[in-house]
Amino acid sequence: MSNLCVTGAGTMGRGIAYVAALGGYNVRLHDVSTDNLQNAEKLIRSTMNQSADKGFIDRHKADRALERVTYTTNLEDAVNNTKIVIEAVFELMELKIDVFKQLDRLCDPSTILATNTSTMSPTEIAASTSRPDKCIAMHFFNPVHKMKLIEIVRGLETSDDTVQKVKAVAEKLGKETVEVNEFPGFVTSRMNCLIGNEAMTMLMEGVASARDIDKAMKLGLNHPMGPLELADLVGLDTRLRNMEYLNKTLGEKYRPCPLLIKYVKAGRLGRKSGAGFYDYNDDK
Repeated sequence: MSNLCVTGAGTMGRGIAYVAALGGYNVRLHDVSTDNLQNAEKLIRSTMNQSADKGFIDRHKADRALERVTYTTNLEDAVNNTKIVIEAVFELMELKIDVFKQLDRLCDPSTILATNTSTMSPTEIAASTSRPDKCIAMHFFNPVHKMKLIEIVRGLETSDDTVQKVKAVAEKLGKETVEVNEFPGFVTSRMNCLIGNEAMTMLMEGVASARDIDKAMKLGLNHPMGPLELADLVGLDTRLRNMEYLNKTLGEKYRPCPLLIKYVKAGRLGRKSGAGFYDYNDDK
């Protein structure tokens, strides 16, 4: 597996492409939007150069990694002679299924198709293909280049061989893995969404300020980030989609906080929009 394709050049896709290139893969990063690809290339280069300047990675290794990434809007070219494709599009089931149908048609029958999803069913996504045994979920975490974990989630028909090959890919990317039996939200998203939703509810009720809620979780429970900071980093629109899916599949305790819904309607999506539970406009 020397070639690896990532489809979807947003926050997660470009992060996966970054670590894959550092891990020695020839990476094809695909997106339907030229603007998304140009932005991804700019940010990958910036992050790689900053890491080299700070001594986190060797400059020669960084330069070689950048040379291994190609950017394309042509999905057929992106998946050619590639043994694993990682899908990193929005958390919308209809979109993921559509992408997997395209990948199934274009890829060699031996190619593994992995979805980077934090909540959704790899079984349902795999059912749209002719290779459910070669479909799996690889849940990466944001920011990908800093977070060590990948949740490996089996679908109903995922083969042991697929699991072992994907674990080997994760190891080459410098990540550790946990193997999860499919259930909505897996391990981390179920816990994280509950904690974040309760933090939003406390903020809405006036229990404490956003900063004090986050500070309490960091200093009192030793969380590296507060739940509201983390929601802003992930994106409040993404968090809302996750909550809506978990509410639908797991029940009332995952009903999204009304404050989250209000912020998304107002366009306060977190860091990417300049404001969420915190204001980031001064950071620009």
